[in-house]
Amino acid sequence: MVRSDHVVLTTTVSNTRGGASGHGYTFIRHSDGTTDIDVVVTREGKNLKGHLLSFVLESIGRNVLEKAFVNSIKAIEARNGVTTQPSAA
Repeated sequence: MVRSDHVVLTTTVSNTRGGASGHGYTFIRHSDGTTDIDVVVTREGKNLKGHLLSFVLESIGRNVLEKAFVNSIKAIEARNGVTTQPSAA
C-alpha cells in the first residue's frame, strides 16, 4: 500500500517574498515503513531585494539548504531510533 499526504506552507508576511511564496511537502508512505519526502520551495520576490535573494538561494544556496534538510531528517530519524540514509534529489 502506498499513501500520499501533502502539506502546504504559504508565506503570508514577508519583507522580501510575496504572492505564491511558500513550501510544499509531499509525504509518500510505503508499506515497508519508509517514507519519501518531496519538497517544493516557491520563492517569489516582491521587490529588488526579494528578487536578488531568490536568485542567490536558487543558484548558490540550493546545496546548502538541501544538506540542512537532509541533516534535519537524519536528526529526526536518530531521535526515533531509525537508521536510514536519506538522499537529496
